[in-house]
Amino acid sequence: MVEIGDVAPQFCLPGGDEQEYCLKDYLGKWLVLYFYPKDNTSGCTREAVDFTAALPVLQDLGAAVLGVSRDSPASHRKFAEKHSLKVMLASDQEHKVTEAYGAWALKKMYGKESYGVIRTTFLIDPQGKIVHIWKKVAVKGHADAVVKKLQELQ
Repeated sequence: MVEIGDVAPQFCLPGGDEQEYCLKDYLGKWLVLYFYPKDNTSGCTREAVDFTAALPVLQDLGAAVLGVSRDSPASHRKFAEKHSLKVMLASDQEHKVTEAYGAWALKKMYGKESYGVIRTTFLIDPQGKIVHIWKKVAVKGHADAVVKKLQELQ
């Protein structure tokens, strides 16, 4: 698991919009990097919709928002179209980036254990360092909390 103050692990991932998203492309900007379990599930949809609603304020603060899940680029494209999402979505089908950030772990649901994405958000500063981490995110109010933290740090 990366920690506050660490240099964010580098990555390049395909997006649902046929674009490639690389961390190096965000040097000089703030980046809200959030890992979520699955497109079109209730919590993940709410999180993406909330970040889309907060996007104008985040952009005014110099930040981009990138959501990452194991879903395919085609799934991301459909998800974005269905919910009019404006946030960027990237595909980490082999969960290598998710693991590098420590957002992949053993989970227990209904008595069964399996590995999966732990909903986690990282705030990365313009120099590429992690300045804040939200672990095991509760979706309600999360986008607002990210905006507030970014405002505090500027």
